[in-house]
Amino acid sequence: MANSPGKKLTLEQVARLAGVSRATVSRVVNNPASVSPEYRARVEKVIADTGYQPNLAARSLASRRSGIIGLIIPSVTEYVFADPYYPILIEGISRACNLHDLTLTLFLFNSQDDQERLYRRALGTGLLDGVIVTADKLVDPLIPELIARQIPAVYVGRPPDSSQTSYVDVDNVSGAYVATSHLIRLGYERVATITGPMDSTAGIDRRAGYIKALQERGRKVDENLIVEGDFSVDSGYAAMRQLLLHRPDAVFAASDTMAFGAIRAIREAGLRVPDDVAVIGFDDLPPAMRFDPPLTTIRQPVRRNGMLAVEVLLELLEMGPHPPRHLILTTELVIRSTCGGILESGPGGSPRQQSVEGSFSDQRS
Repeated sequence: MANSPGKKLTLEQVARLAGVSRATVSRVVNNPASVSPEYRARVEKVIADTGYQPNLAARSLASRRSGIIGLIIPSVTEYVFADPYYPILIEGISRACNLHDLTLTLFLFNSQDDQERLYRRALGTGLLDGVIVTADKLVDPLIPELIARQIPAVYVGRPPDSSQTSYVDVDNVSGAYVATSHLIRLGYERVATITGPMDSTAGIDRRAGYIKALQERGRKVDENLIVEGDFSVDSGYAAMRQLLLHRPDAVFAASDTMAFGAIRAIREAGLRVPDDVAVIGFDDLPPAMRFDPPLTTIRQPVRRNGMLAVEVLLELLEMGPHPPRHLILTTELVIRSTCGGILESGPGGSPRQQSVEGSFSDQRS
């Protein structure tokens, strides 16, 4: 029953071949769960045998959806491609889009002017069903635009104002707290930190977790041992050179990439990791395990964050934006060589992992 080349079946013809109504075929194409298994199987067999392709334009008009979502990353393009975090996040988002037959459009920019034009282009066409945005800055002009235009949106990372915004994030405070606590338990006296940028919620939260760990263990917070970075290798290197003037014996870097830069600075100073300075990162990106020595770090589920962001966006499209959805995932402490602790290997010699306090939560506020 294969369809002949060049001949395109209509919805009515598929219905006649399957012995069902045109409306049943339409429901199978657009919402299979609404059709009984018997009728759905008959329609799907005809579609498979004939190679029938739905008219996507008509389908879009009927459902008032385009099947297209946008991914907006408010960071300069060069920075996005230099940071291994973003390819993993994009992979997770893309994988979920493929599972749900969605088309993903990526929006990047190279300057502030580009950003403003991008926002107008992304939001003004009316072609996007919704958008996923990475929460990179405390001041984000996109949030009021999305709210005003009533465009469904999900942030990856906690945005500065989440009262009307849905997001997927990890417990950054708890992750940083566990990393710092681990260094203290190992006996390090001068535990420093290289924070993320203080104009991002991730940077603020990870700094807060570091301070909380110090205070709960009766340690004085020494501002000389706190230096801000921007999640890049170069900022980690520069921050570590500044910290070395104050003789830390351990450092918690708020990202793996900054930890790599910090280790380079430590080595250039003639010191050893972890013998002279222990290091813990945050992310557990693929280079962390391959690094020499392998990096102790806080693992966050970057790929899963991306996939869940798509799932939440689909829920917003089906159920509406209120109340906003807030999903907060746990992290894990992955102990390798750079912290100087005694490794307790798991099955097969894999590094020991410790779950961070807290659990997956779906907060609907």
